[in-house]
Amino acid sequence: MPKVKAEKKFRTHKEATKQVSGIMFNTGVGQHILKNPLIINGMVEKAALKATDTVLEIGPGTGNMTVKMLEKVNKVIACEIDPRMSAELQKRVCGTPLQKKLHLMVGDVLKLESLPFFNVCVANLPYQISSPIIFKLLLHRPLFRCAVLMFQREFAQRLVAKPGEKLYCRLSINTQLLARVDLLMKVGKNNFKPPPKVESSVVRIEPRNPPPPINFTEWDGLVRIAFLRKNKTLSGLFRTSSVLEMLEKNYRIHCSLNNEAVPDDLCMKTKVCSILEENNFDSMRARTMDIDDFLRLLHMFNAAGIHFA
Repeated sequence: MPKVKAEKKFRTHKEATKQVSGIMFNTGVGQHILKNPLIINGMVEKAALKATDTVLEIGPGTGNMTVKMLEKVNKVIACEIDPRMSAELQKRVCGTPLQKKLHLMVGDVLKLESLPFFNVCVANLPYQISSPIIFKLLLHRPLFRCAVLMFQREFAQRLVAKPGEKLYCRLSINTQLLARVDLLMKVGKNNFKPPPKVESSVVRIEPRNPPPPINFTEWDGLVRIAFLRKNKTLSGLFRTSSVLEMLEKNYRIHCSLNNEAVPDDLCMKTKVCSILEENNFDSMRARTMDIDDFLRLLHMFNAAGIHFA
């Protein structure tokens, strides 16, 4: 009986990790090392690195791409959650001229209150942090020049999807509000050790400079509601009790902060529906609306004292 338990434990551990070149890679946290030098060189070239640049790399692994960048730039800040990988990378540059250019940060990059200063971000990201890291980067100040990032292919396609397309979603419009996004190349599974279960793509993200003059939290609150069910009309979405309760609460706070009286006969449903109908938004659906549509809608709600944050 003890023997069966030991074998079962071994199988479970083996499913979570793969051993490559003497290192156990934890695929459960996205450890798939990019091994193809052509892909690595392609990503570095697309970043158009300068000798004066400080590069942020998230998830450097054993440093295949890190070393290439260290040869070209002033500094690479490598954020690695796994101390074993950090040790491998440190060992790789130890005693070389590249050592003084490498700054290693061991820990979860998402838990950092703010990112360090950088000009460019180049990374083969752990795919499970794709969405939060995109917005941590795009909301970072000062603005960086560009990011060249590896994502799961469907995620990358969502980033560039246009209104009316199947993959168009809240991620698409939020990213495109803040940045220009281009697909650069497709990357097959066999370019990694160990191979992931999904295909990948590389994208280039260039923040809009200057950034759009809007409150992003407010914008995202509106977009979040509209994309709850992107095929449903805005009129249908904004009639739900939970949305109306939230908007009425925010409206009362807005009036209080601005010393405005709340009407005794306030009916948030009537107020919201009136705004949508007067501007022909009532029958529109999020899946076909572009950035300008949402900007107009947000302005109309805000002008009436209705806020989303």
